[in-house]
Amino acid sequence: MIRRSNERVIEKPQRKFGAPGFITVRNLINAPEELNGKGRVFAHTTVLPGNGIGFHIHTGDSEIYYVVSGKGEYNDNGTITTIEAGDVTFCPPGTGHGVMCVGDEPLELIALILYE
Repeated sequence: MIRRSNERVIEKPQRKFGAPGFITVRNLINAPEELNGKGRVFAHTTVLPGNGIGFHIHTGDSEIYYVVSGKGEYNDNGTITTIEAGDVTFCPPGTGHGVMCVGDEPLELIALILYE
């Protein structure tokens, strides 16, 4: 399978989990079936400065972020830390996370959500 860039589903949710602003989500897969039923998201996400993804708990799945570029403030179950290009975060089932773009440039993430 080859997914052409013009075939991607692009979403721009506002106030994602209560965070300010909006994010742009470019789905690299368009349906869970494309992950063989093992997950539901594989996406390139852009978070503009001052915007974010609010804290939320993962139930029944886990999420990984790979930071492509930019700088973020990552909430790892209440522990706040800075993330930047090359960093990887992991939020296992039953735990929570959120992120804010705190740099001068957009925070670019590759996000992967896998089922337990």
